[in-house]
Amino acid sequence: MVRCITVDDEPLALDILADYVAKVPELSLIASTTNAIEALTMVQNGEADLVFLDVQMPELTGIQFLKIINGKCDVILTTAYPQYALDGYELNVVDYLLKPIAFDRFYRSIQKVLNSKTPKTPLLTVTKQSDAVDFIFVKTEHKIQRVDIDDILYIEGLKDYISIYTAGERIVTLQNMKKMEDILPGNRFVRVHRSYIVALDKIASIERGRIFIEDKVIPVGDTYRDAFYKYIGDKNG
Repeated sequence: MVRCITVDDEPLALDILADYVAKVPELSLIASTTNAIEALTMVQNGEADLVFLDVQMPELTGIQFLKIINGKCDVILTTAYPQYALDGYELNVVDYLLKPIAFDRFYRSIQKVLNSKTPKTPLLTVTKQSDAVDFIFVKTEHKIQRVDIDDILYIEGLKDYISIYTAGERIVTLQNMKKMEDILPGNRFVRVHRSYIVALDKIASIERGRIFIEDKVIPVGDTYRDAFYKYIGDKNG
């Protein structure tokens, strides 16, 4: 049973969420409040597994709330404002629901929560030719998207999500760094930090433990430092 809190400054929005939660047997609504501080206290006390969180609230915004709890529980953002989506994903929200929220969309979010607590089915497909990976398919919010290996600059890990950066876009997908590290060709990509995998052929320069790829500066983590420098040294040899 997933213990839920709903937080919104609009009572009608709370009523709708309460009705939706009641329809899902795996969920238990332990609190429904317009007071973000009250909800924050409950999360910090370990009383909730999942929070449905509005973004724009008077005492504390949803983004501020996320930064304070720092991953203590799962969060699904509920808002009428799409511009906060990237901020939410960077702070590791499970999902981002735009109001008015339909029940089927709500239910798909719950499935993400439930699936995260059980072994995941693969969301990433690889196509190989002569044992060389040419492209991958990743599942994004509304579609399954092809990503050509040649286009990838670097990959950034965000808890259960990753961001794949190409020259033209950022692609956010539910996946983990270890899976990406295993699936990408090791002669072309290397993990340099707990949160970063880089494409070797996209590195412009390396200086004082920092990798420069276009306008991005990526740190080399202490855990990966020796292996990375040995790897590029062997390449030069």
